[in-house]
Amino acid sequence: MLSGENVYEKAKREMRLSEKILAEIPGFRGYKEKELRRESDKLVRDAIFQRLREARNDLREVFQMFSDQKFHEVMVRMDRLIMRFDRVTQKVNHAAYGYSGFFNIVKIDEAKLDRMLAFDSGLVNYASVLVDKSKALKKDVVDNKFEAVAEKIKDIEETLSSLESTFDARKEVILEG
Repeated sequence: MLSGENVYEKAKREMRLSEKILAEIPGFRGYKEKELRRESDKLVRDAIFQRLREARNDLREVFQMFSDQKFHEVMVRMDRLIMRFDRVTQKVNHAAYGYSGFFNIVKIDEAKLDRMLAFDSGLVNYASVLVDKSKALKKDVVDNKFEAVAEKIKDIEETLSSLESTFDARKEVILEG
């Protein structure tokens, strides 16, 4: 499992010698640690982004199979689900991670950056669950098992909705305290 703390600690261990020397300069250490936290958070969000894209791609394949088999009754719902995946995926990909928007107004400290990293790491589980559910739906369609398709689509929609709601609360969670 991908963990924000693991990513940050790994990045810290893998600093080049020149970066380690500069990190000993007063004032630079705090800057470099903030930079590592921001970069670690970006890596975690990139992992979420990749998982969401994987799930979306599976759903696109399912949509194509429905189209090929002329299952029009679920195609509209699948199309909406795929569009929502696109929107949520881009929201995650383009989220602020310490430089823009709300961070310009409020001085961000290490504790807030750590909360941001932990929060985003928690979202990795949602993305992994969506990948699993999308693959299960795809497998059922490939195996011509259509009896539970509507329930599986609804389950994916609800999980994606939970991920999006949680992600939308990100700003408040990070800035609290």
